[in-house]
Amino acid sequence: MKKINRRNFLKYSSALSLAGVGMSSSAKAQPENILSPDRMGVLVDTTQCVGCRNCEWACKTSHNIPADDIEKFHNRDIFKTFRRPGNDSYTVVNEFKNKKNELIPINVKYQCMHCDKPACVSACIVGAFTKKETGAIVWDGDKCIGCRYCMVACPFQIPTYNFEAAFKPNINKCDFCYEERTSKGLMPACVEICPVEALTYGSRTELIRVARQRIKRYPDRYKNHIYGEKEVGGTSWMYLTSPSADFQYLQLPKQLERTAPGVSESIQHGIFAYFIPPVALYAWLGGLMWLSKRRKDILKDVDLTDEIEGGK
Repeated sequence: MKKINRRNFLKYSSALSLAGVGMSSSAKAQPENILSPDRMGVLVDTTQCVGCRNCEWACKTSHNIPADDIEKFHNRDIFKTFRRPGNDSYTVVNEFKNKKNELIPINVKYQCMHCDKPACVSACIVGAFTKKETGAIVWDGDKCIGCRYCMVACPFQIPTYNFEAAFKPNINKCDFCYEERTSKGLMPACVEICPVEALTYGSRTELIRVARQRIKRYPDRYKNHIYGEKEVGGTSWMYLTSPSADFQYLQLPKQLERTAPGVSESIQHGIFAYFIPPVALYAWLGGLMWLSKRRKDILKDVDLTDEIEGGK
């Protein structure tokens, strides 16, 4: 049997690595990504929101997340600090001072924006994220490998990872109530419970028409911009606010019209351009271990020889 020395081992492992690089282009999953002209959306009118947080309570209960009595959600002390959606809150409401009228604060609801061309779908290498025809972006835990590229790629920093649940480390975010409601023709739980109709659910195309109509009719009430209509290529959730409020002041990040996948894919392609698949990686690591062990054995033999010769 031919002996494998250090040079031969490195040659063989290099060959495996090069072969793996050639295979990497076919390893990327191609997830479903439907962009229907009839996709649904939600228009959030911050001038109407009263900060009751009923939407937060409805979201928790519809996703089987433990929640206090709905009356406790009306406590406004929680608005002292800015909050973001998390593992136990797929949507949150924050309050901001109204620069024009301090007696009437501006309340803003946050959740996954369900982008038309989502970065999370593009960044996921196993197709765990899917853009549904209804407009919803859903996550499949059976496919997820926990790489968390979706968290890095999301321009709105929405997906969160449950580090505390060791045996169920899920990616968590708003799913547009897809399974139980919107896929069956029902409206999202947060929209249904809103007492002041600050949330309007419907065809995205129709919502844009409604938003433009409101801006035209009430120019003193609304800023002439629909946040989410064109940002990152368009989102299913869109916002209206007053002329005195800047969307960045409301913690809705300034975005370009360029689609987010255009950015995430360039980063992803750079990462995987020299991707080493598991077989080659394990071979390389195994080789390092073998060489390290071999070196220790040689040094041990040398030390033993020195001891024998020194004792003569």
